[in-house]
Formats: sequence, C-alpha cells, structure tokens
Amino acid sequence: MSLVIGFLTFFLILDCVFLVFLVLLQLPKKEAGVGVAFGGGATDALFGAGSGNMLTKITKWSAGIFFGLCLLLAVMTGRQSTSAARSLTEELANRPKANPSAVGAGLLSNTPSAAPAPEATPVKPIPSPAPGATPPATAPKQK
Repeated sequence: MSLVIGFLTFFLILDCVFLVFLVLLQLPKKEAGVGVAFGGGATDALFGAGSGNMLTKITKWSAGIFFGLCLLLAVMTGRQSTSAARSLTEELANRPKANPSAVGAGLLSNTPSAAPAPEATPVKPIPSPAPGATPPATAPKQK
C-alpha cells in the first residue's frame, strides 16, 4: 500500500507543478503577469488564437485531478495508519506480561552502585499493658 501512496504522491507533485505553470501562463484581463514575460503572444503562439478557453479547461481539469488525488491520498494514509495502529495494539496484547517487580530493573544496571545500607539490629518490641492495668511508676528525673 505504501508503494501506491508513493506513486500517487509523485503524480500529485507533478500535477502541482503543471497547475502552477498553467496558472502563470494565463493572461489576466489586464494583459499583465508572467504571460507577458514570455512574450506578448506566448499562449497564442503555443496553443493558438483561442487558447484562453483551452487553457482554462486544462486548468480546471488539472485542479480537479489535484483535489481528487489529495482526497484519495488522505483516505489511503488514514487507513494505513489505522491498520498500523491496530497491528501494534494486537502485538502488545499478545506480548507476555512483565513481572511488576522487574519493571525498570535494568535501568540502574550501568550506574555505579553505592555501598549497601547497614542492617539494623532488631529491637525488642515494648509489650503493651493489659487492659485496666496501671503503668509502673517511674522515678522523677533529677536535674
């Protein structure tokens, strides 16, 4: 499909260049413009005496081909991107699930590691008093 899109894009560019030259060759009503730069009767010499009508018809056809190619290419590239997104979604759905603890594990492999933290010595937990019991009296601290 991408070969067809490239082929149609090439013809679109050719049509653009052809359309630009057609518009520049046409003489406006004031007899000025690029048509005069090629010589006063450039279109008459090239296409004949009634070239105004023929140039406008060719310009209309070229513009119609331009718009048609633009619409066709827009639809084709839209379908191509949709199918590419669909295949990517299917590929990701069929992929095996990663271990959540291993996610990002390789990110720090190239960085120098610091010394491990010293292990904390286990502290004996303080027992909680029984319900209704009074806590033991402590001697007041002297200053």
